[in-house]
Amino acid sequence: MKKIFIFLLILLSSTVLAETGGWVTKDGELVPNTDAMKSINGFGAWLVVTPDSDWEKKWNTPQEMIPHFSEAKEVFYGEELTILTFYINPKTSPSGNFDILCDIKVTKPDGSYSVNAKDVQCASGKLQGNPKNVRLSDAIIKYIGEESDPVGKWLVEVTLTDKVRGTVVPLKAHFNLQGSKG
Repeated sequence: MKKIFIFLLILLSSTVLAETGGWVTKDGELVPNTDAMKSINGFGAWLVVTPDSDWEKKWNTPQEMIPHFSEAKEVFYGEELTILTFYINPKTSPSGNFDILCDIKVTKPDGSYSVNAKDVQCASGKLQGNPKNVRLSDAIIKYIGEESDPVGKWLVEVTLTDKVRGTVVPLKAHFNLQGSKG
């Protein structure tokens, strides 16, 4: 599994492009949109499917540390994945509140749904700190490969809606369930 480097907390620097509010490198360069990481109308979202059982420990580090998560591409029966959704730069109402909803869909190789939820409250409340800080949404999904699960490509789709801004950011990722190891 290849390592992906999360651009967490780099966005705290003054090199963030204020006019875009999107994902940038520590050098201030815009990160191009991908299926799993996008910025639309200043609102950014990122979908990570990780096999890291210690993802929470990695996330809860001092601000100067940039967490690294493994990206799941192939998994086997009995292995656990965690689906994480990050966001940046939510727009706030005049009272300083933000509101983000998520549609979450996990499609099995046979076309049926493991998850199909709409308008899940992913994040809301009074925005604290720099809007460009990377934040983890409340929609955290655990997956364990069970022998009753069909092998093949599983598609993960999360669509974040910044209700105050009126912006929708659709994201996609996938993993392949290989069945039994060995």
